[in-house]
This record gives sequence, structure tokens and C-alpha cells, in this order.
Amino acid sequence: MTQTATERPVHSAAFKRRRALNWLTLGVTYAAMYMGRYNLSFANKALSDTYGWDKTQIGSIISIALTIYGVSALFNGPVADRIGGRKAMLIGVFGAVVFNIAFGMGAYIGFLGTGTVLIGYFATAWALNMYFQSYSALSLIKVNASWFHVRERGVFSAIFGSMIQSGRALIFIVGGLAVTVLPWQWVFFIPAVIMFTMGIFTYKFVRDTPEETGHPPFDTADASSGDTDKVDFKYLARKVFTNPITLTIAAAEFCTGFVRHGFEQWFPRYMIEAQHLTLESRVFQGGALVVVLAGILGAFAAGTVSDWVFKSRRPPVAFIGYFLQIICLAIIWRSPGLEWIIGAFVVNSFAISMVHSMLSGTASMDFGGRKAAASATGMFDGMQYIGGAAVGSGMGWLLETFGWGVWGPSMIGFAVIGAILMIKLWKVVPKGSGGH
Repeated sequence: MTQTATERPVHSAAFKRRRALNWLTLGVTYAAMYMGRYNLSFANKALSDTYGWDKTQIGSIISIALTIYGVSALFNGPVADRIGGRKAMLIGVFGAVVFNIAFGMGAYIGFLGTGTVLIGYFATAWALNMYFQSYSALSLIKVNASWFHVRERGVFSAIFGSMIQSGRALIFIVGGLAVTVLPWQWVFFIPAVIMFTMGIFTYKFVRDTPEETGHPPFDTADASSGDTDKVDFKYLARKVFTNPITLTIAAAEFCTGFVRHGFEQWFPRYMIEAQHLTLESRVFQGGALVVVLAGILGAFAAGTVSDWVFKSRRPPVAFIGYFLQIICLAIIWRSPGLEWIIGAFVVNSFAISMVHSMLSGTASMDFGGRKAAASATGMFDGMQYIGGAAVGSGMGWLLETFGWGVWGPSMIGFAVIGAILMIKLWKVVPKGSGGH
């Protein structure tokens, strides 16, 4: 099955059915892992109230975990490219189950006190959770790189982006209610059960390539097309780690990480403290749901526009996302009223999802190719989380020292830099070794 990068492929009904089983299972598994990643933001205030920790102390747990995720993704990408995405996803999901449970069990070790030792326990458990979480995106994209042609990836990345956002939606609903009606540790136990279930389904249904399911070889027309080189570190270094295009995207993803995690890790607490809402209030629940729906819409909009308007070029769409972030963060900074702030949250979620789906979700497949997709994702996603690490203790210190007025403006500069880098890559498309 051979196409060029400008042709949309035609698939058999049997291929479409088997691919749908693969990507649906992977997508729901990844959504479940998102529940086990963003649940901490809903326990943020409860942990402070229970143990008397300030924002800087809570932020240290976030910073350590995001740093571990970022560094681990850089190393685990090449591992997934060697062992395959299915095995890597299984390692990630079952590891995340163990350490979500371990974090929740911290509620029962009060004999450690409330000081450095207990913070160390929680930080270690959450860091190990994020180590295993780092396998998720790169594993999913590694598998999908073998199943989707370059002209299909924008739209299908949008589908995956929406499934990821559904994981956020679930933890927004479950997390807000759980910390209200149950002890805070259930915000970690509930996602662990869901992740374990999806891990079983991943083992049963997911396969790395069409060939493993009896379908003929499929040329995806990406950066690995026509490439017969062995996948070793030298190959990955040339294709990903020294490529000016992938390095520029990685720098942009560092900026994405600061904005994305600065927003997602702290906005529930912002709504509680700055806007005086409770997590179970109708305004918060409704606003949070619309924020998630906006993220889904952003992924679909980005994928569709990328494939059909920009002919599978990703940087122009990412630029639009960064531009919208700048506007939204300025509105949050000026804080003209609750309605304006909720509106800015919604559009900012839309914009963050646009950038994330284009760069980590799609450009990684395009420029890494099916052979190096996990390494490219690991570098892009890893840099995003390293950028996000600064919004833990660093953002916590800023908020503790200067208040919520510095929250919005602290993120604007990074969105500006990301937009400039996307202008630099405006016309870039993947090129394989086979003349495509």
C-alpha cells in the first residue's frame, strides 16, 4: 500500500475496523491515564488544608513530578522505538496504577507528621507516577504512526485529542465531587481502577502495526518513508535529536509547557481563592465542563484546518493557538469580571489543545516518522513538561509572595516565544528518504 505525501489513502473496510479497535482502545487508555495525572490539581487545596502546607510546598511536589516526566520522556522515547508502543503503554499504565494508589495511601501514614518526611513521601510517589505516565503519549503516537498516513494524521490526532480531553472531563467531574463527598485520597484510587481496566484492554486488543493483524505493509509517507536504516541511537540522533526542525519544535513545546501547566495545575485553586467558588458549585462545574469541551473542539479545529487548509502543515495552526493564548492570558491578567475570566479560560483551553495536538500529537509522527515517532514525542513532550516544572514551586512561590495578580502575566512571554518559533517553521513539511 503506497501513497505519496500529497495523496489521501484509500483503505479497505477490514483495515478501518481493525484500526478503529486499535485507536479506540489506545485513546480511552490514554484518557484514563490523564485522569491519573491531573487528579493532583483537585487535591491541591485539600492537601494544604489537611497538612497545613503552603503553595510553595505543594508546588514542590508538582515541580519534582513534572521534571521527572520531562526527563523520563526524553529517555523513554528511544526505549519505545525499540520495544514498540504497545509494550511501552503497558509499562506506563500499570506503573501509573501502582503509584496513584501509593499517593492515596499517604492519607494513612500520618505518623510521619506533616513536615519534610511526609512531603518527601508524596513527592516520591507522584514523581514515580509521572515517570510511568511519561510512556503514555509517546507509546500512543508510536503505534499510531504505523497506522495513519501523513494526510490523515491531523484529523485523527483531533479525535485522539478529544479522547484525551474526555479524561480531563472525567477528572473534573469526579475530582470536584470526590474531594467534596469523599476523603481526598479517592481522587487517586478511582482513576487507578479505571487505568487498570484499560490496561487489560490494551493488552488484549492493541497491536503495533497493520502487519501484525494480517494486513499488508502500509507506507505512511512520513519522515521514515523509504528509510531502510536500522533504528539505533545514531539513527535517532540524526532523525530527531540533531534535526533543526525537531529542535525548534522542542523549544516551542518548552513554552507550551509553561503556559499549559501554569493554567491546568493552578486554575482550580485560582477559582477557589481568587474567585471564591467551591469545586462543587454549579458555576465551577459548568465552567470546567465548558473548558474541557473547548479543548475537544480545539483539537478538532486544529486537525481539520491543518489537513484541509494548510495541506498537513502543523506550525501555522500552532501559531494561531499561541496567538489566542496571549489574548486570553491578558484578559485573565486584567481580570475584568468573572464572566470574562471564564470566557478566557474556555478560549485558552481551546488554544492550548490546538498547540498540543499539532506539536506533540501530530508533528512528532510527521518529523519522527514511524521509526522514530516515540523519540520525537519524547523530546517534544519531555520539553513541554520540563517547561511545566517551573509552574510548580516557582509559580507557587510567585503566588504565595505576590498573589493571584501575577498568574496571567507570568505566562504571556512564553506564548509569544512559541508563536515566533512557529512563524520560523511556517512552510515546513516532512520529507522521507524515498523521494516523497
